[in-house]
Amino acid sequence: RDDDDINDVASMAGVNLSEESARIMATNSDLVGTQIQSCKDEPFLAAVPLHKRILETAKKLGITDVPAEVVTFISHATQNRLRTVIEKVTVITQHRMESYKDDEWYEQATDVRSQLKFFEQLERLEKQRKDEQEREILLKAAKSRSRQEDPEQARLKQKAKEVSR
Repeated sequence: RDDDDINDVASMAGVNLSEESARIMATNSDLVGTQIQSCKDEPFLAAVPLHKRILETAKKLGITDVPAEVVTFISHATQNRLRTVIEKVTVITQHRMESYKDDEWYEQATDVRSQLKFFEQLERLEKQRKDEQEREILLKAAKSRSRQEDPEQARLKQKAKEVSR
């Protein structure tokens, strides 16, 4: 007998598979080989608006009649495509959440944060330098005693007074 194998769970439980399969075939022979679904086949998209859109598109191509199976098929195809896209996006988000900082097999090639901090510090220093230059120009303008009354010179003196305050 082929069922005498020690690893065969059915024979260890005392079940004869050939008798069981014969009993199933005898009692439920009309159900064997038929497909049974546990839930109703409902379309993913609303059937009426989808059917109208399909008819509009079909009329442009010269088709006058579109069967209801086409609507169901497109609805299921849309559901399947959406499921696939969501699965891929889920995988992508999981990959983005992985951290490779602690992994010894990866080394950091660039550190964008430190680069940004460096550029911000450069901008601050440049701004300080420009402010110092402007202050020096204003102080020189305030100290200069020119005989002619230049409106630009007067404006610089006024601004120097404001800065000194």
